[in-house]
Amino acid sequence: MEWENMENRAKAIRIDVIREIHAAESGHPGGSLSAADIVTALYFGEMNIDPKNTKMENRDKLILSKGHAGPVQYAALAEKGFFPKEELITLRKIGSRLQGHPDYRKLPGIEMSTGSLGQGFAAACGMAMANKLDKSAGRIYVILGDGELQEGIVWEAAMSAAHYKLDNLTAIIDWNGLQIDGANDDVMTVRPVDEKFKAFGWNVISIDGHDFGQISQAFADAKGCGRKPTAIVAKTIKGKGVSFMEGNAGWHGKAPNDDEARRAVEELGGEW
Repeated sequence: MEWENMENRAKAIRIDVIREIHAAESGHPGGSLSAADIVTALYFGEMNIDPKNTKMENRDKLILSKGHAGPVQYAALAEKGFFPKEELITLRKIGSRLQGHPDYRKLPGIEMSTGSLGQGFAAACGMAMANKLDKSAGRIYVILGDGELQEGIVWEAAMSAAHYKLDNLTAIIDWNGLQIDGANDDVMTVRPVDEKFKAFGWNVISIDGHDFGQISQAFADAKGCGRKPTAIVAKTIKGKGVSFMEGNAGWHGKAPNDDEARRAVEELGGEW
């Protein structure tokens, strides 16, 4: 896909993120917006998936380990045609298929229920191992938040993935530098992320997480790395695309009001 088309997809997904969270009056816009370009590149450029055959053999799978960013995955799935876009505004409503955190029992395209940080990453490692045993061509992609790396289970799973040479596994760290309580470096620093994953036996690639050329090349390089899982450390901006949300930890888990939602959608090139 041409980069311009990819960027337009990402804008549409960001607009839908704002609409979802505004309608719900609850949710996590900051980390959803920071991951939007990565999610767009996966669903519209990288992954072998079919919205008309959601259980297709040898399909690629995306696990959103930072499950609180569910709105960006929902927006991408709707954009891809997994379910009607009109359903997006039911986010977090009673009876909705779009829960606050992804639930694989409810919504097609969700491969793992996530939300308890670190567990989605561990499950992704298990899925990659299962694909190896089944000789499946499907690749496993997993997106983690940078604050999520404070969870010990992440490093236990990382050690396991390297030990079993899971080269069909690609982890993308959404490195926006902020979490609910402020800057990662103030709460509990996880630096140096690249060197830590290298020490655990991973192939590591550092990129600008908003540059589609770099994102695409990183995915290609991950595929070409044999006998090692790959960690892509993607430098991003929390709240990317909305001026008053960018780099602001206060927008980690706060819904925009009517005026803020209108301003955000208009800044992203949409109509309110």
